[in-house]
This record gives sequence, structure tokens and C-alpha cells, in this order.
Amino acid sequence: MKKSILGLALGFSFLLVGCKKTPQLSEAGIIPIPQEITNGSGAFELTSASGIMLVGKSENLTRIGEFLAESLRKPTGFDLPVSFDSGEIVLELTGSESSEAYELEITETGVKITSSGEAGLFYGIQSFLQLFPAEVTKAGVQSVSWKVPAGKIKDQPTFAYRGSMLDVARHFISVEDVKFFIDQMATYKLNYLHLHLTDDQGWRIEIKSWPKLTEIGGSTEVGGTEGGFYTQEEYKELVAYAAERFITVVPEVDIPGHTNSALASYAELNPGVNLPDGDLTTVNKQDLDYEMPMKNPQASELYTGTEVGWSTFSSRLELTYAFVDSVVREISELTPGPYFHIGGDESHVTEKDDYVYFVERVQDIVSKYGKTSIGWDEIATAKLLPGNVAQFWAKEDNAKLAKDQGNLVLMSPATKAYLDMQYDSTTRLGLHWAAYIELDSAYLWEPSEFADGIAAENILGVEAPLWTETITNREDINYMVFPRLPALAEVSWTAKSNRNWESFSKRVAIHGKRWDNQGIGFYRSPKVNW
Repeated sequence: MKKSILGLALGFSFLLVGCKKTPQLSEAGIIPIPQEITNGSGAFELTSASGIMLVGKSENLTRIGEFLAESLRKPTGFDLPVSFDSGEIVLELTGSESSEAYELEITETGVKITSSGEAGLFYGIQSFLQLFPAEVTKAGVQSVSWKVPAGKIKDQPTFAYRGSMLDVARHFISVEDVKFFIDQMATYKLNYLHLHLTDDQGWRIEIKSWPKLTEIGGSTEVGGTEGGFYTQEEYKELVAYAAERFITVVPEVDIPGHTNSALASYAELNPGVNLPDGDLTTVNKQDLDYEMPMKNPQASELYTGTEVGWSTFSSRLELTYAFVDSVVREISELTPGPYFHIGGDESHVTEKDDYVYFVERVQDIVSKYGKTSIGWDEIATAKLLPGNVAQFWAKEDNAKLAKDQGNLVLMSPATKAYLDMQYDSTTRLGLHWAAYIELDSAYLWEPSEFADGIAAENILGVEAPLWTETITNREDINYMVFPRLPALAEVSWTAKSNRNWESFSKRVAIHGKRWDNQGIGFYRSPKVNW
């Protein structure tokens, strides 16, 4: 009798499992959460007979279709042919705009992703991929049912610029690890990768007209270990890899401070005044129109520590601007994006008048090569050219100065967006000079309400920087970036009215399974039920 009852119970439980209801679309784990979600009934199941059909005209449409197909071929083992003839999954490009908006409609018989722009189509694909079981991110073919819930999504970003910064200067980060970082950015619909290419500790980009920058300046890093640099071909490879994922690279050469790696490479760049005749004690430096090179300049020593604010270019040395011109020209030729980041932060030993003079001259050089300058918020103390951008990281007053000049602000408040800040006092990596930033703190803020006087119309977007004083490799990056990068991606993509911590904490737990599948050793925040 007992065995019969047990058998009935087990059979009933198996029946319940077999009839388990497919989760609704609104319960799926999409990050960033779309602006509009409408639930449908049933689910679409990907099978070995499925295919992808392309509709529209674009030189990149086939590549976009193959990106989706390859993302699904690896875990499913299905052929998933891509063609303009047939397929249950339809990718329709309705125009030739630069739109990032998309619509995703899923029924029991098919899937349709529609956009008037290639980027929008790509973002629709990212949302679609996030609807599959977590096994979609595993290596090798998985034996699961590849179902996604039916319904409709209508989505577009809140901010045009949604980025992350990777500091490859304090510690050099390999090409393959940067590519992995780009892949993760693409998953969460980030569209700008800011590469901090130079600092006191290292110069990481080949400049053919100044070869010692990498020969000497790129030879080491924080802690004194061997450094590294990107050849121009490797840098172009990263730019192209990012572009295929609709991510634009923003190169940064941090000047006039944070420049010791250049000063260690070329002695003649070191600041100083040397008059052919006369005594410096009788000369007022501010009366000079420019500084002449020193007769016997000395290169600075390579630096492998982490202090800031003690190095500077000379703003009155004409060779400085010849140098900057060469660097901006060569990097701009390799970078098709619209922006060039000129740094400008923490230049504590540069006299105020010299700093302003320097920033205004460098802006002109950047403009000459067809780029728009971005700089850390200190640059707003100078007169900005129209269209140039101040990146707010520390001082609200500087952000207001930029706004008052009619310029946009890129929001990267260190107390919310800095990925190198420790989660709490026990975090094994990172710093905490700005704040301890737990996951909920990274999520629970609104860019248009963060700084007094800086409204949505004054904001270009949001960027999450990762400085690498304590970060040495991909493992370290993953631990500090996840799960905060997805949180900041949602802050930059989704309207405040659609963001909710309780919802995000449930959705990010789903992504934790995906990160486990990829070998991403992320921080398991106690704020989330993983």
C-alpha cells in the first residue's frame, strides 16, 4: 500500500514537472530591462530545423545574422542557416539610420526583430539571446529545450552614450582580455569603450614618430612587473573588434598631468627654462611667451607606484605641442570614432594659468584632426570649444561650468560609477577613497538627479571606469566588474520609471548562472539571492 502511494506521488510530481509553465516574458532576465514588455502566450522553441532570415539592405546585415547564428550554434549544435529566403527567426532592417531602437516579437511559430538601424537590430539580438536558458553561454553542445517565452518588446536607450573605461596604463591588459571585456559590454548594450592608454606608470600605444614612448615608457607597470603595449596593428584590431559589436573606442592620452611615462621616454619633454644669456633669478616665468628646451635635459625615472598629481608637461614649451600634435594625429588616424579623450585630471603641479592655456591649445589640436575632445571635469575650468564634453567624476562645480558654457556632461561620479572601488572593507581588490560601492549603491541612482543643476538635457550619457592600480588580469577585472557593470548599463539604458531594485536583483541572479558558465569569477553580493 505504501509503495503504491509513493509511486502515485512520484508520478504526479513528474507530471507537474513535465507541465511546468514557461516563464512569462516579463519574468525573464533581460538586462538592461526593456522600456516596454508585453507578455504573450506559449513559447517559441528553437530546433535543428530552425533558420534565420534576413530582410533589408545593408552591407553588415549578413554579419549581424551570422553573429546570432554563431551564438546559438555553439550550445545547440544546430546548423541555423542564414539567408534572405527563409527562416523562423526574422531580422528585419527597415532603414539605414543609426537608430538603436528595436522591436522584438516572439510567437509560438517564430521570432521577428525589427529596427531601422543596424545597432538596434544588434541590441534586439542581445535581448533575444538573454531569453534562452543559461546553458546558452556554456561551451560545447548542451541537451536542453531551447525555449523562449512569447511576447513583445519595444525598446530604446535613454542615453546616447553608454560606456565603460578600461585603464590599461597602470597595469597592461592583453588584447585577448580586452576583447573579452568588449564581448561582455556588448551583452549589456554598452556602446563606448574608453581606453585609458597613458599614465605615469606606462605608455600603451605605439606612436611611430616617437618610438621610445613604448620602448621605454611601456616597459613596466605598477609594482615594477613587465609592462607592454599595443602595436598600431593590435590597436586597429581592437577598434575593429569593438565596431563589429557596435562599440566605439574612445582613446585617452592623459595630459598635462599623469605624464611621467612620456617624460621618462624623452628627456627633452621635461619642463624647464634655459635662457641663452641671463640669470633665471631675474626672470619672471609668467612673462615668458614660451619656455625654451633645457640644454641638458634629464629624463625622469620610470615610476611604478600609485601616487598621482606630481607630474606635468610644460605648457609653455613649444615642443610639448609638437609632441601632442604627433600623438593625436597618429591615434586619430587609427580611430574612426568621433571622440578623443585628453585627460586633464589631477594635474596638481601645473599652475592654473598654464593648465588653462594647455587645455585650450590641445583642444584646437584635437579639433584639427576632426575629433571632439572629452576630458575629466577639470577641463571645464578652461574655455571649452563648442561640442566638447566634460566627464564628471569628482566636482559638481566643474560639471556646472561645462553646462554653463553650453557643453554636455558625461556622468561618471566616482561614488557610484567607479568599478575599482571596493564593494566593502573586506573586498580583496580595489580602493575606497571615493566610497565603498555595493551592488545596490551602483544601481540606485539617477544620472539626471545626481548633481544639482545637471538635468537630462545636459547629459551625454554614463560611463563606468575601471582603474587598475590593483587590477592585473582578466580574473581581477571580472571580480570588480560583475555584477556592477550590468547595473550601470541599466542605469544608462532604462528610464528611471522602469528601473526597480527588486526586479534587478532577481534578474542579475539569473545572469550569475551565465557568468558561472563562462568561468567569470564575479562578486556574489550579499544583496542578491544567487
